[in-house]
Amino acid sequence: MNEESKPSGPDLTKGVSLTEFKHGKLLGHVGAEDVLLVQAGSEIFAIEPSCSHYHGPLAEGLVVDDTIRCPWHHACFSLRTGEPTRPPALNALAVWEVTRDRDRILVQSKREMPAPPAPHRAAPMPEKFVIVGGGAAGFAAAEMLRREGFAGAITMLSDDGAMPADRPNLSKDYLAGNAPEDWLPLRSEDYFRDAGIDLRLNTNVSAIDPKTGRVMLGNGDTLPFDRLLLATGAEPVRLQIPGAEQPHVHTLRSVADSRAIIKAAGGARRALVIGASFIGLEVAASLRARKLEVHVVAPEERPMQRVLGPEMGDFVRALHEENGVNFHLEDTVERIDGTRATLNSGGVVEADLVVVGIGVKPRLALAEQGGLAIDSGVSVNEYLETSVSSIYAAGDIARWPDPHSKQNIRVEHWVVAERQGQTAARNMLGARERFDAVPFFWSQHYDVPINYVGHAESFDDIAIAGSIAGKDCLLKYRKGGRVLAVASIYRDLDNLEAELAMEQS
Repeated sequence: MNEESKPSGPDLTKGVSLTEFKHGKLLGHVGAEDVLLVQAGSEIFAIEPSCSHYHGPLAEGLVVDDTIRCPWHHACFSLRTGEPTRPPALNALAVWEVTRDRDRILVQSKREMPAPPAPHRAAPMPEKFVIVGGGAAGFAAAEMLRREGFAGAITMLSDDGAMPADRPNLSKDYLAGNAPEDWLPLRSEDYFRDAGIDLRLNTNVSAIDPKTGRVMLGNGDTLPFDRLLLATGAEPVRLQIPGAEQPHVHTLRSVADSRAIIKAAGGARRALVIGASFIGLEVAASLRARKLEVHVVAPEERPMQRVLGPEMGDFVRALHEENGVNFHLEDTVERIDGTRATLNSGGVVEADLVVVGIGVKPRLALAEQGGLAIDSGVSVNEYLETSVSSIYAAGDIARWPDPHSKQNIRVEHWVVAERQGQTAARNMLGARERFDAVPFFWSQHYDVPINYVGHAESFDDIAIAGSIAGKDCLLKYRKGGRVLAVASIYRDLDNLEAELAMEQS
């Protein structure tokens, strides 16, 4: 056995003592498999040590009651069953039986994975569920319906040509060339077939009729529903300038968009990114990984200042400049003539690839046409119900009462969309589960991850602990003395603890 595949820590079949634990955890092995021992109260659990999302190290995570949270992207798992209790993880972890021999803790046999629950048959039970949208919220809802044992019909309508995919990867590792395309699908075609989920790609929905409980498709067909989930997501804001419709000018939202940018990057030398948004700068980093010269044009004084503040904005700019990105800030693109982009300042950037990242807008047309209540998004209550009781909304379109910020908010975060999809699914089955998760997102820039938990549409001041320049910091965004959000770099446990504090406040 070579050094790379050598299992970690002590052999747990021979037993270990609690005195060997560090911060309530001990990484060891059973045979060739790594196993993490976790102390939760008076109990000891044994679980697979890597998060099933991006393989984050759970030994560095946070134990809350009988669950453990991943330090990287805040997925959560039951220590008893290994089941993922919070996205972004969707796959369960293996667990092992733990026994005690006096003061020794022994792990020997892996526990069988629990069988799926029996189908719900509570009366009256809706039989036909329709989900409009093939993104994070729509997929998470469909998957949760089956996980909860729902045996009725699930039809999932997506106007995309690709299977539900790991969208954050489209601007990060996949675009950079560090992840193969087969990593993108959230589930295989076989999963949808075996789970009995009727996934219809390239399918346009033209209208919904709440009164008759029907969805009208673009081809003239109709589908009846007992429960409907609108998860139509958002679409990129289009650049409204001369030359924006040229074939070398791209936006990034779908797998097809990312593929097109990758193809164009193969024959390009210089790229122009319009917009210093999170996605814009992730694209810039990914194109630098492909050795393109990259220019970023944006109207802000600092990138990301509105969300992260001036100090973090300066850091992000410096980080990208260290990696070769050229910024043209407090400026805009006036027109694009072929490969020549003329700036409002009079400057010119020559670029054979242009990517526009100036924000997204929620896709509200179906909800508006159906007469649902709208307020800068689809208005939902704490159970994610719209103004029509049989229709729910989740993801980028949903505007919900957030108990943490004490406001009605709408956010465009992948993890929030997944969590809302799961909550909506359970409520469509008859649960009355409030959606009260604290919003969370992450952004990756070269080797620097930025984790952000909470929601601060504005803030009075920022308390900074540690060193932003040293890539070891925690920032608290406060308004009226109250912490509304926290951002961090390489302070993962602190970020998890901040999330827990917000949940408990």
